Amino acid sequence: MNHTLRITIGTSGTLLQVGMGLCLLAAGALGALANPFFAMDTGTRDATHKTPAEQVALIKQLGFAGVGPIYHGMDDLKQWCAALDQQGLKMFALYLNLNLDTGVTPQLKEAVTALKGHDTFAWVFVTTKKFKPSATDGDEIAVAALRELADFAAASGVKVALYPHTGQYAQRVEDCVRLIEKADRKNLGVTFNLCHWLKVDGKDLAATLKCAAPHLFCVTVNGADTGGTDWKKLIQPLDVGTYDVLPLLQTIKTHNFTGPVGLQHFGIKGEVAVNLKHSMDGWKKLQERLGAEKN
Repeated sequence: MNHTLRITIGTSGTLLQVGMGLCLLAAGALGALANPFFAMDTGTRDATHKTPAEQVALIKQLGFAGVGPIYHGMDDLKQWCAALDQQGLKMFALYLNLNLDTGVTPQLKEAVTALKGHDTFAWVFVTTKKFKPSATDGDEIAVAALRELADFAAASGVKVALYPHTGQYAQRVEDCVRLIEKADRKNLGVTFNLCHWLKVDGKDLAATLKCAAPHLFCVTVNGADTGGTDWKKLIQPLDVGTYDVLPLLQTIKTHNFTGPVGLQHFGIKGEVAVNLKHSMDGWKKLQERLGAEKN
């Protein structure tokens, strides 16, 4: 897909879609996940990979399908789009903040409008200083803001995926689902973030995914240690850690989830190329284990 802002999809984008389609068919035939695997930009930047162009070149080399960057303004977004176009990769999600204290701002609307035609989620975490995390007393304000944002995004054909984030108003999957069901917008869904789920809950994976399934747009994964309480333990490369990610992949497969899976690398020290290679190796090993199972 071509990601240049306000430019028509070109030949390279068509070839990318065909190529990805063949890969997905092959994965499905083997019993592994067919979902595209992308890198969040929390783990793509270091001293030798500073620009979007440098980061996108790296993730292509390592075999990722694309990226999910944090929004830092239109100039930065244009750089990401240009780099992705050049490498024939995709922006799966754009990380954005909906602050309930200020509402749906012109800046937020500008970012969402720029996603038109790119099949990119507006990846939204909900913040406020007026209400506590996982509270419900701010739901009336939250639902009104989410309806406004979802309706605005729908006019550009954009889906809004809520991002449960530790310490914020909607920090649990269940918080997001509650707001989604109250808002009642078809283009409004939820993300399952493994690290944040482990941080705020971590008890019943099957129940949480069952709750999320009707509204699930995206999943993020990483390595982690069972029983970990800090981010150093809860966010590691995907090929290390004592927590087995396979049951998560098995469960989303059972729910027929076909959306993208993102890689979270927030706070991991060291060279990003080495870290990302470890996680890609971990992803491939998980696919092998999943593919070896009987369907």
